Amino acid sequence: MDNFWRVIPYVWPYRRQVYVSVLFGCLVALFWALNLSAALPVVTVLLRGQGLGDYLDEKIDDAQGETDKKVQNLENLDQQLKVLEGKTSSRVDDQRVRILNDRDRQQKRLIAASRNLATMTWLKSNLLPWLPGDRFDLLVCILLVLVIATVLKGLCIFVQDVLVGSVVELTIVAVRKECFRKTLGLDFQTLSLDGTSQLMAKFTFDMTVLSTGLRLLGGKVIREPLKALACIGLAFMVSWQLTLLSLLFAPLAGLVFYRIGRKLKAASHRLMESMSRIYKTLEETFDAIKVVIAFNGAGRHRQRFHRENKTYYGKAMQIVKIDALTSPTTELLGILAALIALLPGAYLVLRGTNSIWGFRLVSGSSMDVEELMLLYVLLAGVIDPARKLSTTYVKIKRAAAAADRIFHLIDRKSLVQQTSEPKQLPRHTKSIEFRNIHFTYAGDTRNLGPGGSKFSRPAVLDDVNLKVNAGEMIVVVGENGSGKSTLVNLLPRLFDPDNGSVLIDGVDISDVRLMKLREQIGVVTQETLLFDDTIQNNIGYGRCGATRAEIEEAAQRANAIRFIEELPEGFDTGVGEKGQRLSGGQRQRVALARAILRDPPILILDEATSAIDAQSERLIHQALREFVKGRTTFLITHSVSQSILDFVTRIVVMDQGRIVAVGPHETLLEACPLYARLYKAQVRQRATADDAETDDKSCLLRLDSADENSHPDLPRNTAASGRSDTKKTTKRVSGNSDAAESPESATG
Repeated sequence: MDNFWRVIPYVWPYRRQVYVSVLFGCLVALFWALNLSAALPVVTVLLRGQGLGDYLDEKIDDAQGETDKKVQNLENLDQQLKVLEGKTSSRVDDQRVRILNDRDRQQKRLIAASRNLATMTWLKSNLLPWLPGDRFDLLVCILLVLVIATVLKGLCIFVQDVLVGSVVELTIVAVRKECFRKTLGLDFQTLSLDGTSQLMAKFTFDMTVLSTGLRLLGGKVIREPLKALACIGLAFMVSWQLTLLSLLFAPLAGLVFYRIGRKLKAASHRLMESMSRIYKTLEETFDAIKVVIAFNGAGRHRQRFHRENKTYYGKAMQIVKIDALTSPTTELLGILAALIALLPGAYLVLRGTNSIWGFRLVSGSSMDVEELMLLYVLLAGVIDPARKLSTTYVKIKRAAAAADRIFHLIDRKSLVQQTSEPKQLPRHTKSIEFRNIHFTYAGDTRNLGPGGSKFSRPAVLDDVNLKVNAGEMIVVVGENGSGKSTLVNLLPRLFDPDNGSVLIDGVDISDVRLMKLREQIGVVTQETLLFDDTIQNNIGYGRCGATRAEIEEAAQRANAIRFIEELPEGFDTGVGEKGQRLSGGQRQRVALARAILRDPPILILDEATSAIDAQSERLIHQALREFVKGRTTFLITHSVSQSILDFVTRIVVMDQGRIVAVGPHETLLEACPLYARLYKAQVRQRATADDAETDDKSCLLRLDSADENSHPDLPRNTAASGRSDTKKTTKRVSGNSDAAESPESATG
């Protein structure tokens, strides 16, 4: 429960509302006890056929008699003490001590009897004159008071629940915001290991469970114990001895709930992990819905979803069974607690005595039926809050498990730490150096290998050294898994190297504030990441506070202005979720415009053109040719096209986490077999693509010719127009012009 109590600082700003809610909880308890205590006058009027005046007269006489008896006992004890005065012996001293102890007990009983007499006398003098004398009218009056008290109790419950609900919602908002802030402060590795599904489960399902627990904690968990305490207090006034007997089961109940609570918390943890896996299944299915549809994979995903839901059902049923056991266990313990008090009480009533085996159990001479009935009602009034608390116990334990998961996320430490004494980093003008870099991705402690060992990955970068002068255009090539993306991603500190350092203009980037470092870096990734917003806002994301003119200029420099102006709403056009309303080339040019708007001295292009058509690639390279001038640029790719070679400074070849060669294109073709193999494979691939394109054009020409021959009466210009239309259509389908990237084709 430690993490559960960590919510208190988030509740503290709203403590006044909490205090008021506790006050209303006390009023609920007061009205609850008032309703139950009405059993005494009702039983007196209906069963005994007595008016309240007669009942009070009887109780006053009993109290007066009990008081007189205690006074007489004290006088007798005082006489015994006088007899012993002047005598000295061990036997006399023991007798004197016994008499003094007995006198002390009698004095306490006299005080209790006098207090009871005063109470009954006050009720007769101050309350009785306001009550009707007729017994039926008196019964109606009592029932009317019960109704009014019930209405007031319900109103207090309503106010308390509203106040608590307000505090809980504000608290959950604060916890969610803190959780989001902490999550955004984590490094890329840690977030990748957790996965989107785990994070989403904590922000949604776990937050809902925590909210339910807090609402119960501020409502029922405060209100029900107060109701029980009010009943116990009144029961003590009836007979504190019998009430203490009923509390003998409290330690046993505490032990039972402690054992149940431990099982509940463990089961709740497993349940939430199962829900995270359901989220993961949904996320992977919907993110890859195109593949699922194309490969008829719906059945397999349904089976996986069914398995995860079946697992969740099993975990949930463990909690349901424990919850189902809690309520009857509580009720049984409550009944036993009531019986252990009522059986002795019944003995006192039926035998007309006030003690059992010499132990005095009531303050008066005996216990009457009305008192026994009132005691039973009050103890039953304790059972009801206990039963309600047992139903909340399960939910609070689940909330504690949710708090563990949420605060585990809040407590996570980023693998990329900020320095406490940051250095200044002026705008990059000299060099970037990777010095003795060694890097291995962090292991995933949630995925265990054979034998339960921690899953680990081999080194991605091994003793990498590279120095790049300011303004250079560096292309990093290599096969998949060679470490080229990892190397460049060290620059914005998406990761930190295990050993070695990265320096910009001689300053170790680990000594620079992350915000200041990343302000100098622009990134365009292979997977174009656009937000579900307008094109203007997506480009403007590159620099906060950019004007419309600056955004349009960035789009112009990225060769994106043409297709943007053709859209119905221009820059105000929404791109949809992940930019799905735009084509791949359009998305990439918007991303490039975002980086251009940032005006960074360092630019990272991570496979930025690998997933787009040749025309879009040509336009992006054309934009880059002008933009990279005076900037240090890193282009990660597995293939090098001629349009890139026109403005590349050097090429870095990587293999298995090491740099195997650095130099210009022509030199590497002769001196680096790996680079030569990669380049020749790329040339063959492009040649094959060119042959396929030539065959497509020849086929179109033959179709045009056949079309003209089959319609000899058509004018030549009509046939030409048909060819033109056909070519336009072909271009739109093949995506080799900006016309191919119209909104209609993109969304289609």
